[in-house]
Amino acid sequence: MGRLGGKVALITGAASGIGRAIARRFADEGASILIADLSETVREGGEPTRALIEAKGQPVRFLETDVSREEDAERAVAATVEVFGRLDILVNNAAIGTDTPLTETSLDDWNRVMAVNLTGPFLMARAAVQQMLTQEPQGGLRGRIVNISSQHGMVAAPGDIAYGVSKSGVVYMTRQIAVDYAKHLIICNAVAPGKILTGKTGRAISPEAIAYSQARTPMPRLGTPQDVAGAALFLASDDASFITGENLMVDGGWMAY
Repeated sequence: MGRLGGKVALITGAASGIGRAIARRFADEGASILIADLSETVREGGEPTRALIEAKGQPVRFLETDVSREEDAERAVAATVEVFGRLDILVNNAAIGTDTPLTETSLDDWNRVMAVNLTGPFLMARAAVQQMLTQEPQGGLRGRIVNISSQHGMVAAPGDIAYGVSKSGVVYMTRQIAVDYAKHLIICNAVAPGKILTGKTGRAISPEAIAYSQARTPMPRLGTPQDVAGAALFLASDDASFITGENLMVDGGWMAY
């Protein structure tokens, strides 16, 4: 059955990168998956996430979703329940950045980052918790939320103020949800990736950025989406049934350096 056998997971931003790796890992561990993303286009190239999961005979659906829109967030949760019968796991992964410092960040760009990175997890978590509260506990819990935060929720994101501020909000939101809903048997944790090589282009993989990240990371390599997927799987599984409100670093020791 796998570690998530019989579970239902809704994963935002799962068309590419970290979200794609999480969706595939969860499916391999027995979960039914609803992918909520703007499109099925894979940023790093290759077959759509849904197609890869379907090819293995695992239950999966895709729903076009803008997490910053209240109606889309609520529709994603409703669709998950309609197709699979319940919602056990929400993974808030969808996120964007601007790669701009304070003086070069327009108000429109700031608002869009906050809408996707902070309002999105709020809307998705609110809709998910509302659903989970109606469900009978399974394995002692009604549901789990795994937020994808960032090491830049704790330390500055050089040249990307909106991204860093939004991720610090995700870290706080994780603790607040955990405290408010523990008594209702709902767990909420976060995974905070360090430098993860996802196939993303641009300034993030410039020679200077890679050299800086390698110098800051004690491990002799940088991270992969599969590293984050493994941590998310742990927090979504029964192995983490008395852990809530935590922000699990997956950074090769960056924050310990």
